[in-house]
Amino acid sequence: MTLKTRLTVMTMAIGIFLCMLDTTIMNIALPAIQSGLHVSLASLSWALNVYTITFAVFTIPLGRLSDQLGRHKVYIAGLALFLIGSLVSGSATSMALLISGRALQSLGAAIVFPASMTIGITTVDLAHRTPVVAALGLTQGLAAALGPTLGGIITQFLGWRWVFFINVPLVILAIGLSLWLLQLKNESRTTAKIDGLGMVLSMILLFSLTLALVQGSDWGWSSLPILSLFAISLVSLVAFIVAERFVKDPMIPLTLFAHRQFAGAVFAIVITGIFLVAVMVIFPTFCTKVQGKTELAAALMITPASVMIFLLAPISGNIIDKIGPRVMVATGFILMILGYATIFVMNPNQYAQVVIALLFIGAGFGLVAGPIVVLGAADFTGDMLTASQSVLGLFRQIGTVLAVAIFVSALTANLKTTKTTAINDTETYVQTLALPQTAKHAMVTNATAQIKSENPSDHHAAGISKATEARLIEENYQTAVKKAGGAQLPTSVKQAIRFKVTHAVQTKVTKDNAVISKASTHIKHTTKQHIVAAFMSPYKLALPFLVLASLTSLLFYRRKDYRRVLADRN
Repeated sequence: MTLKTRLTVMTMAIGIFLCMLDTTIMNIALPAIQSGLHVSLASLSWALNVYTITFAVFTIPLGRLSDQLGRHKVYIAGLALFLIGSLVSGSATSMALLISGRALQSLGAAIVFPASMTIGITTVDLAHRTPVVAALGLTQGLAAALGPTLGGIITQFLGWRWVFFINVPLVILAIGLSLWLLQLKNESRTTAKIDGLGMVLSMILLFSLTLALVQGSDWGWSSLPILSLFAISLVSLVAFIVAERFVKDPMIPLTLFAHRQFAGAVFAIVITGIFLVAVMVIFPTFCTKVQGKTELAAALMITPASVMIFLLAPISGNIIDKIGPRVMVATGFILMILGYATIFVMNPNQYAQVVIALLFIGAGFGLVAGPIVVLGAADFTGDMLTASQSVLGLFRQIGTVLAVAIFVSALTANLKTTKTTAINDTETYVQTLALPQTAKHAMVTNATAQIKSENPSDHHAAGISKATEARLIEENYQTAVKKAGGAQLPTSVKQAIRFKVTHAVQTKVTKDNAVISKASTHIKHTTKQHIVAAFMSPYKLALPFLVLASLTSLLFYRRKDYRRVLADRN
């Protein structure tokens, strides 16, 4: 490849990196953003959702539109829109501004992603496509995997606003290189008409589906709005398939899925995306909320998976012709299965065991992510190539949405049940303690508030305070004086009574506080065990589904068949 070709591919990789990075980089900064803007976590979640939903809805329509208007110009316009969105998000002083900025970012990403993939791939001829596609595919997976780690580091040292501002120099660099390297005058365009009906139906389908997946746990999976959204998405899907079969220039040529390699790539990119994102995005919440780690520490704890992706993805993309797609993808799935099997038996409080799981999962994803885009591109050219990359990008986003929806929903349900159980167990346990009824009531009230809080395992003993102790001394003293004869008692007698009462109350309070402290430690330990089990349960339940999903590898060519395809291509 010439220097100009290498620089062009690098420029496209920057665009892809930015698009995929912003799908995950914000997650770990949510507590800091919540404090900075003084908003609820429920409303803040829409700053995440708007990016995912908009990116998924508009990737294919805008990818198709860029072919009509000229990919190079549209690519630069998308970068500019992403830049404006990043500046608005980083400067936001309200929830509305943050959501607006994220919406602009996602529109820019929906333009940049398919255009950058197509421009990058078409810079080389078909015979030299594999290393380029592998590099761009590696960039996608690595950016999404690095998001939480970079987000934690940036939030810790620069503040949450730099999670968005960090995009600015990269976007400016990409725009500058694009203006220098890309042909902006008289660039080739496609003459096919825009499939308006397909575009509208796909947008309705993806919007209703992603909104249902994102909001299912909050609105209730059996609620009328969620069921209606699923019904709309199903009807839209059927209508879309019918429309695409008869329209002259379909937005998504259904013949794409006639290629085994492409169909396999779509399935693999969704499945591996689900099981990677479930760990890389959801697990840091466990580290911060249950283990009490900082955002930086939580981000660094999941770094082993990112390292394995970084090391193995480029290798797998370059040796796929020697091993064969089926063996490569199957090996990746086996390693991810081993990672989830480790989660099934590990103690999450032992970080060495966590590292083993992360290494397996990162290695497995790296082996699949490297060649998957190469295999998905197949031998497509022109409109088919653009469509294939848009569809792959779309399904990568769907994998992210599914991961968050499935695991967050399961986690939310588990935590709700766990907290109810913990509160009931606490009430039963406290009633067995040798404490005054008022102390029991205060202890249950405090424990219940702690269990319902954001950090349910972070209990503090609700012992009898000095103020309460003083009140008890005074009440007991007045009662003792009244029994002994009342106010006419000599001062010396009253002093003796006070001394005796004070000693008795202090002894009782010390004893009760020791009981309360021991009981609080027991409640904290038990609650934490329940919470840990609630976090780990979705990962354990996912293991058999991952084993079943590994059969996807059978859709890919064996080595001898793949080599024959490569020989025919050359």
